Amino acid sequence: MVKTLGIGLLLLLFVWAAGSWAAPAVYQNPVFEPVFADPSIIRAEDGWFYAYGTEDDWGDGRGSRLMPILRSIDLVNWTYVGDVFNSKPDWKAQGYLWAPDIHYRDGHYLLYYAYSVWGDPDPGIGVATAASPTGPFTDHGPLFMSTEIGVANSIDPFLFVDDGTPYLFWGSFHGIFGVELTPDGLSVAGDPFPLVGRAFEAAYIIERYGYYYFFGSLGACCEGDRSSYHVSVGRSETLHGPYRDELGFDLFFSSVTHGRLLLIGHGEQKDGKRFVGPGHVSVIRDDAGTDWLLYHAVDVEQPWLPNGATRRPLLLDAIVWLDGWPTIPGMVPSTKPQPAPVIRGVHDE
Repeated sequence: MVKTLGIGLLLLLFVWAAGSWAAPAVYQNPVFEPVFADPSIIRAEDGWFYAYGTEDDWGDGRGSRLMPILRSIDLVNWTYVGDVFNSKPDWKAQGYLWAPDIHYRDGHYLLYYAYSVWGDPDPGIGVATAASPTGPFTDHGPLFMSTEIGVANSIDPFLFVDDGTPYLFWGSFHGIFGVELTPDGLSVAGDPFPLVGRAFEAAYIIERYGYYYFFGSLGACCEGDRSSYHVSVGRSETLHGPYRDELGFDLFFSSVTHGRLLLIGHGEQKDGKRFVGPGHVSVIRDDAGTDWLLYHAVDVEQPWLPNGATRRPLLLDAIVWLDGWPTIPGMVPSTKPQPAPVIRGVHDE
């Protein structure tokens, strides 16, 4: 499950107890397994990194983790510290808790999540809050349902705050949409607006170098070693778009462009690659200013969980910026040892 470090782990704990930590020089994918799908990441007020993932049964006899929470000081060594919820919210009769998105605002942590089943005619997006990144989280119920907001398959939420105004972006293969929220992030304050076309899900946006960059996932996420998930990017001078590829084509028109490829999926890469179906990304910056892509992928050597669900471990790769565009070397997940993120010495709480 969690990477076994032996003596190294004991040393790690000793150093933390002493009050500081020197980050590792190298790492190797995956950084967490057996599964941590649809990761969202934040560097919390305590200086540690926390990641939140989709509900899954890890096959260890403990049942489903209701949006598991991982903790790391270096983005490489992750420890499971609990779940967002102890029991499922009761505002939906049935469903799974998917694709959490974490954000810190006004002294507390906001967590958005999708509540859905496969083929659900009316999935919803909920929101919970906590004073600590590990909770306890208080659920505030649905932000909206698909039928209420008028967007089919409303899942995969992502919050972006632009000049102090919070916007939620979401959607899955029915177009990516955005909507302004109230200042506390707990209610809808405007009308939904379209962002990009129907080819995408799992929206993620960052602002860099005078542009807003949209990251979207395409293809099939969950078909074991046949998963075709992959990631592409568009950029815009405004948050509301239009988002264009490197040739200037608008990602709203999915029949024309699917964006600039960032990570490629099964069937598009050479034989012999260990990981396929990479997608649902988050971006975090280390203390040297390097942007890192955190995402899940499928290990072709172990593509299934014991319950038959796709096994999607957690991966990490550095973003290389070239000519104003984010790139991943070779456009495939790394498998060999890589230089680790640069994290300055921090103090345990």
